[in-house]
Amino acid sequence: MFTIAQIKEAHSKVKSGADFPAYIQDLIAFGVQGYDTFVNDGHVEYFGADNFRAVATETYKSITVATTSNKERFIEFLVMHQGGQTDYLTFCNHAAQCGIAKWSVNIIEMTCTYFDPSDAAILIEKIPS
Repeated sequence: MFTIAQIKEAHSKVKSGADFPAYIQDLIAFGVQGYDTFVNDGHVEYFGADNFRAVATETYKSITVATTSNKERFIEFLVMHQGGQTDYLTFCNHAAQCGIAKWSVNIIEMTCTYFDPSDAAILIEKIPS
């Protein structure tokens, strides 16, 4: 199974959202089937076969997530990030401002779903391969 060290090495190559598809390919090679990223503190829970789980507990300073979502503004920030215009922490702050509490990547389905604080799906996008 995969380790957090392997994932951190792959993630170190990610400079912006433009690098995300290559990162996903690295995770597939490790056997990661999905993961949840929590915006308030940055911890990530990774999932693999046979209920294997690994948690990256390295976090950043706590970010307050807005209680209501702004899907339209979030999409604007997401497009900027995917275009390489923002770094990861900036994107996390933008997500929090727009009421995004977490995102969940399903590598099997190649989707990324963004959730509000009540765990309602705000946006589901297909991950480019």
